[in-house]
Amino acid sequence: MDQELILRVQAGDLRAFDSLTLADYPRLFRVARGILRDRSRAEDATQQAYLDIWRNIRRLRDPSKFDGWSYRILVHACYAEAKRTPKWQSDTGLPPAHEPVAGDTYGAVLDRDELEQGFRQLSVDHRVVIVLHFLLDMTLEQVAETLDIPRGTVYSRLSRAMDSMRSAMRSGSRVDASARSQQESLS
Repeated sequence: MDQELILRVQAGDLRAFDSLTLADYPRLFRVARGILRDRSRAEDATQQAYLDIWRNIRRLRDPSKFDGWSYRILVHACYAEAKRTPKWQSDTGLPPAHEPVAGDTYGAVLDRDELEQGFRQLSVDHRVVIVLHFLLDMTLEQVAETLDIPRGTVYSRLSRAMDSMRSAMRSGSRVDASARSQQESLS
């Protein structure tokens, strides 16, 4: 991010903040969407993050650290948004008439759905670490710095998250195997 732009925002320049927001929104929204798995909730969290950035930008001592600092604010906004969301979510899949019937395509849809369901079962703490590490290609040390938590905590959260995903994939593959065999018998 342009450090001069950040300095202008720190000085209270609203137009500079508008420019910053327009240029930076896709970066933060992508992370929020990855964490929350819902477009409207991600939009709410991203908007809240920008409000918090505007309110607290004068506290940012080093403008070159804006990206990590803004990720930390966004993650806090995602935690707050996740707490506001009901524990249940409707499972609105495709109606049977619209499901793909080709073997490879059908398998790909099932695999994607299985991954998504496994990811939704993770805690927000675990999703945050996965998104920052894999989506943003942050090192685990950068994740720890961004979240302001010990490196060991990042390692354990990532390990537990991956174990949970593997477990969900294994249990899902048993269900998918029976669904696939039913689909094949109908064909």
